[in-house]
Amino acid sequence: MAEKGDFDTGAAPFEKDWTKGGITRNLLSLGWPMMVTEGLYMIGISIDMVWVGRLGVAPMAAIGVAGIFAGFQMMIMTGLGIGTRAVVARFVGAGDISGANHAAQQAFIVSVIYTVVMAVLGITLAEPILTLMGFAPDVVALGADYMRIMFGYGSITVAFWYMGYSIMQASGDAMTPLWIIVFYRVLHVPLCYALVLGAWGLPQMGSNGAAMANVISRGVGAVLVMVVLFGGRSRLRLTMRNFRVDFGMVWRMVKIGIPASVMGVQRSLSMMVIATLMAPFGTTAVAAHSVQQRVEMLLMPVNLGLGMAAGVLAGQNLGAEQPQRAERSSWQAAGISTALMIICSIAVLLLAENIVRIFNSEPEVVSMTSTFLRIAVAGYVVLGIGNVLSQALSGTGDTIPPMVISLVASWAVTLPLAYFLPRVMDLGVLGVRWGLVAGLLLQAVASAVYFRLGRWKQKRV
Repeated sequence: MAEKGDFDTGAAPFEKDWTKGGITRNLLSLGWPMMVTEGLYMIGISIDMVWVGRLGVAPMAAIGVAGIFAGFQMMIMTGLGIGTRAVVARFVGAGDISGANHAAQQAFIVSVIYTVVMAVLGITLAEPILTLMGFAPDVVALGADYMRIMFGYGSITVAFWYMGYSIMQASGDAMTPLWIIVFYRVLHVPLCYALVLGAWGLPQMGSNGAAMANVISRGVGAVLVMVVLFGGRSRLRLTMRNFRVDFGMVWRMVKIGIPASVMGVQRSLSMMVIATLMAPFGTTAVAAHSVQQRVEMLLMPVNLGLGMAAGVLAGQNLGAEQPQRAERSSWQAAGISTALMIICSIAVLLLAENIVRIFNSEPEVVSMTSTFLRIAVAGYVVLGIGNVLSQALSGTGDTIPPMVISLVASWAVTLPLAYFLPRVMDLGVLGVRWGLVAGLLLQAVASAVYFRLGRWKQKRV
């Protein structure tokens, strides 16, 4: 088993000591592979919509609303991964590699429990939940089938891919997950096309084909992650030697991860409510909302990648007892992210219709989605501040304040406004979109204020 100091050779990028050297250089070196990795992940979700969009509005709306529940599944795993990332990063920053390996072992116990619970819930509740939300019968039928595949088969691939991915990144290895996701995304793109539309001798499965393509390609990624981690091809070489179930360590990670999971789950739940508020405006509005969400996912990697990098650097620097470096790296990440989001927002304003036509060319869908996107730009320009600083806090293990901020922004601001603006201000479906913008603005301001207080520097994990 690796001992203290094993990473300080400088022989390879993943052996670099991220608690030393230039902060900006470290942030960019660690952040760009994470941005590309998250971008490739999000592109996969959007590719589903591109192919399924050729089947009509109903299948597109179905995977849009079912995708919210798949996001719910992923958000729980993301929270648990944040807990793992925070603990492993602290051990690595302190030079305790044996402790990092032990924490990683316990993370896989969490993955097994997650897989069983998600599979049972997804299979049994898919159709009742979609029916309760009031969608048209054809949307319910297609969406329920999609959900059963994503939860029934997909939970195990989500769990082991994301947990292994989190362990690699926490140790300071951002390149290996990038190469793995490049490989499995190259597999996913043609496989999704073939299974959705029927090609190369494969059956035409429609929206179910999109779900199966996700499960198969991510499963390949999960296998590669395990091979790399246990084969010593990443910064932290895992071993099951001296393995024992340590409920204390499991709880340390879960305790940090629960608020992050709650934050992600409530975001998915609020999106479910938003989709329900869209339903009375018709299938075109639901489809437009689904397309807008997919476009937004293409912008999120900027914030997610830099936020993850800031969280890893903050966690490792706190482990190395360098809180000022942790703070500076987070503010720099937020600033870079904001600048990039402004550039992306300008592109969206100018090219909205062209972007929407990638997913669907029906005139009503193009017109409505383009309007949705131009309204959303008002929130995109501050998205980097809220998301990056929230992830930086989570990377240090201080996950409760971001959870509270997210809950207040969604349930005290976004949803009430999304309900009342269409009615009180007579804004129609556009009132729902302005409610979403208001929530993003509040989250950005509150995250910046709390981060500036600096209480997270005393957080123990």
